[in-house]
Amino acid sequence: YTDLGLLTCDPVVGQDLTRLFNQLSGYAPKSSFHRLLVAPRTVRTGIIERIRREEAAALAGKEAWIKIKVNSVVDEKTIDALYRAAQAGVKIDIVERGICSLKPGIEGLSENIRVRSILGRFLEHSRIYAFANSCGPQIGDGPASGPEVWIGSADLMHRNLDRRVETLVRISAPDQVEALIQYIDLQMADSTVSWWMDGDGTYTLHSRDSEGRPLVDSQEYLIHTHTRKPRGVN
Repeated sequence: YTDLGLLTCDPVVGQDLTRLFNQLSGYAPKSSFHRLLVAPRTVRTGIIERIRREEAAALAGKEAWIKIKVNSVVDEKTIDALYRAAQAGVKIDIVERGICSLKPGIEGLSENIRVRSILGRFLEHSRIYAFANSCGPQIGDGPASGPEVWIGSADLMHRNLDRRVETLVRISAPDQVEALIQYIDLQMADSTVSWWMDGDGTYTLHSRDSEGRPLVDSQEYLIHTHTRKPRGVN
């Protein structure tokens, strides 16, 4: 597997997790959180609220993009919100390796959406939700402006959003936010080996450039990049 985790001593995250476990144990039946979205109550609504913020930014002529990396995209309400955002001009990139009910590249519906899959040495298992948030408004305790990035366990599926306790945590460190955005950009790049989803639901493997040279294996690239870094460097 490939996955992402957050090792932190941030007291806000610690307080949120304490509240979550108290909720699960029955000590606090309903809790509010600062840096967490928790299914089945707030993951879907939190994601859709941020999608709509990007839609409003695009309609106002501001920078607007959404980058998502998940296993599957099935939830109808979220897909409808993504379609509306794309029609408003939001650029949407999705990396998924499982089921995808959304259809990209359809004129008048989803021409601003790209969907790609990475199938390599390791099973892609991380989930990332990133939003440009170029002009606000601020949602909850999130940033007033600037990229907003979440990682966690929730896919865009009914079982994750409605029938399980799943969490997303907002990443606050600027270098980590940038690294996660670059991670998705690497896997979406035309120079990276990936399967491209077409509007009819079929996938086409892109593994060589126009001159027949092999494209970049994103997993091997990340292994090579991080094993060469001096110890202690992010």
